Amino acid sequence: MTQKYPLKSLNEMSKADFTEILGEIWEETPAIAQQSWHDRPFTDIESLHQSMLKVVQQMSAAEQLALIKAHPDLGSKTKMAQASVQEQSQAGLNALSPEEYQQFQRLNQAYKDKFGFPFIIAVKNHTKASILEAFKQRLQNDLESEKQQALSEISQIARFRLDALIE
Repeated sequence: MTQKYPLKSLNEMSKADFTEILGEIWEETPAIAQQSWHDRPFTDIESLHQSMLKVVQQMSAAEQLALIKAHPDLGSKTKMAQASVQEQSQAGLNALSPEEYQQFQRLNQAYKDKFGFPFIIAVKNHTKASILEAFKQRLQNDLESEKQQALSEISQIARFRLDALIE
């Protein structure tokens, strides 16, 4: 996501182009952008984000779970969307010591064992230390609270990505 697009241009794009450009805003879920296209023209980034949030809120529980599961583990070395790579590296998660890496792997696994999906946090707001603290706190939550927290974090991530992509 290096090129920035004027909102006016996005409003004038075909559904296919709009979806191609905004499809990765919501990790591996281009259908959100595709469905939001129908709400054009957008007056600002916030109206676009709200349109996309409306799509997420109208998804079935299974679709929301698939959206959550599309996100990579924090600090992992698995293949992930370029935006995720950039976001995690800004928080220093690409340069973990062997001990930190093991700690992240243990917490990722404990979280997935408890909730059935990856731990998600808008890393742009955090440091390695605050992410580790959030991991420990959120492991105490119940499943429904954590699902809602994950969707909230995904919404923040999407907003950061829109801000980075749109002029």
